[in-house]
Amino acid sequence: MQRRQFLLGAAAGLAVPSLALPTLARAADMPGPVRIVVGFAPGGGTDVLARVIGQKLGMMWNTSVVVENKPGATGAIAAAYVAKQPADGTTLLMAHVNSHAIGPALLDVKYDPVADFSPISMVGVTPNMLTCRPEQKVRSVADIVALCRKKPGQISFGSSGIGSAQHLALELFRLQAKLDVVHVPYKGSGPLIADLLGGQIDYAFDTMTAATPFIAQGKVIAIAQTRLKRAASHPNVPTLAESGFPGLDAASWYGLVGPKGMPPALVQRMNQDVNKALAMPDVAEKLRSFGAEDSGGSSQQFGAFIAAEASKWGKVVKQAGVKAEA
Repeated sequence: MQRRQFLLGAAAGLAVPSLALPTLARAADMPGPVRIVVGFAPGGGTDVLARVIGQKLGMMWNTSVVVENKPGATGAIAAAYVAKQPADGTTLLMAHVNSHAIGPALLDVKYDPVADFSPISMVGVTPNMLTCRPEQKVRSVADIVALCRKKPGQISFGSSGIGSAQHLALELFRLQAKLDVVHVPYKGSGPLIADLLGGQIDYAFDTMTAATPFIAQGKVIAIAQTRLKRAASHPNVPTLAESGFPGLDAASWYGLVGPKGMPPALVQRMNQDVNKALAMPDVAEKLRSFGAEDSGGSSQQFGAFIAAEASKWGKVVKQAGVKAEA
C-alpha cells in the first residue's frame, strides 16, 4: 500500500495556484455532478477530509464534487443511503471505521459493509490517543494498569460516544489488560475534553485530530497512541503495542467507496485520481500533522482492509458486550 500522510485540518488554504489548473483539468468524461456523502456533521474530521479530497477531484474531473452531510447512527444512515444509489459514480461515501466496521456489529444496519459497496481508495488511517490532564500524576501505561487493578471499577475513561472508535479502543485495551474500569461516553470530543480538563474523568480515549491542539498547548498530556507504529507527527508518544500490549491496533480510518456494481474501469480511474490528489504537496502538508497516514493504494487492498476490520471489530463488540444506546 502506498503510504502518504494526511492531516484532518481545515480545508482553508487548499486552493491550487491558477497556473496549475490546466494540468489538473480533465475532459468531462467522468460522471457528474458527484456527491461525497459524509455520515457526520459538518466540521468534523470526516467532513473536512471529504471536502479536501472533493475539491481536488472536482478539478481533475472538470465537474462539480459536493459534500452532503447525513449524520446519525455513527455513520450508518449515510452508508445505508449510498448503498441504495445508482452505481454510476455520481454518489460516493466517505466510509469510516464506524460505518463499515463497528456500526454493522453494533446496530441493525440495512447494508453489508463488504458486499454492498465498491471500494475505491483508502484515504488515511489515524491513531486514537490515550490522554489525561496535566494534574494527573499517574500517566504511564504501566502505572495506569496498576492503578486500575488496585482500584477496580473506580477509574474512569471517557470516549466520544458508545460504539465510537475511541470507545472500542478502550474496550480492546480493557480486554487485553483484563481491567475493570468505568466508561463515560460523551457526544463528541468537545464535551469529552472539557470534562477531562475539569477533572470529571480520569483519562480519555480521543481522536488524535481533536487531542492534538490541546496537546500542543500543554492542556492535555498524550500518554499513548493506538496504532502499531508511532505517528510521524507524534514521534515521542509511545504506542500501546510497545507499552506491554503487543498487537493492539485501534485506529480510525477513512476511505472512498461507492455502491456495489460500479464499473471496474470507473473504480480504477477514481482510485488513480484519489491517489494523485493525496500526493499533491499542499494536501499532504495540510493533512500531515494530525498523524493520519497510510493513504492510497489499490481498490483491492482497501476492500480487503474493510473486510478485515469488519471481522476484527465484530469480535471485539461481541467479546466486550458492547450495546448500542437505547
